[in-house]
Amino acid sequence: MDEMKVFAPATVANLSCGFDVLGCCLDTVGDEMKISKNDLGQVRITKITGQDLPMEADNNVAGVAVKALLKDLKSGQGFDIEIDKRIKPGSGIGSSAASSAGAVFAVNRLLGEPYTSKELISFAMQGEFLASGNAHADNVAPALLGGFSLVRSYCPLEVLSLPVPSELRMVVLHPLIEIKTRDSRSIIKQNISLKSAINQWGNLGALVSALYTEDYDLLGRSLKDEIVEPVRSILIPYFNELDKLSKKNGALGFGISGSGPSVFALCRGDENAENVKAAIQDYYSKKEINFELHLSGINKSGVRII
Repeated sequence: MDEMKVFAPATVANLSCGFDVLGCCLDTVGDEMKISKNDLGQVRITKITGQDLPMEADNNVAGVAVKALLKDLKSGQGFDIEIDKRIKPGSGIGSSAASSAGAVFAVNRLLGEPYTSKELISFAMQGEFLASGNAHADNVAPALLGGFSLVRSYCPLEVLSLPVPSELRMVVLHPLIEIKTRDSRSIIKQNISLKSAINQWGNLGALVSALYTEDYDLLGRSLKDEIVEPVRSILIPYFNELDKLSKKNGALGFGISGSGPSVFALCRGDENAENVKAAIQDYYSKKEINFELHLSGINKSGVRII
């Protein structure tokens, strides 16, 4: 096989209580990419549609991730990368992660799968480093593995896959303003109180337990963030109003997706999710802010071949 077309999914990271260590994969939102072998021994970005992004491989997250993989493999094979960019950069739903994960997934397949899906995470993280100055895995891990991912350790890297309760649905609102991950990280406090840390540990542990036991009520109670959300939420228009509105209409919990400005409402079942989506649609339509609204199940497989 000399070329491959893949769907590279969007992701929701942090999930309130899991800053930089927790994320999940969306099923209906993502990019499409075509990766082809070339005989030039070079990694080239040959086409980008949908967004204005760098065409130079060293300045594009997909190019950087693929180069990291090829360097580790000591391979001289060249690749051409085409990106139909449907996830806007700075949206908070893993735009750079989708490109990085989709590229290394396809290249790995075209080379006969020398790496496992988990081993690909470290290469995709190099794209994240280019995008945000921080090689975090909470987006690229679920993009590659599907479902929910927990980063137990960064050094050495250890990522755990968590169960996906069958009734979970995600409503994601993306106000069409851009918040760069690099800038959003810069406003986070570097020191926190012991009380806040203890509450955060408790919520993260409870969320993991809720996924295993399919305890939807516990899952909702666990979606709380006392550390990052109070600072970042001021950057998101009508955050508090959206939080109350979502829960009033049946959401289990509400929070910031990644670094924002996207926000998510986690719901149980299609009916609750549709109600939440309709309520958000009605509310935000009255504001002078353009937006996109998505309803998705949880993608259990991650990047997939089209």
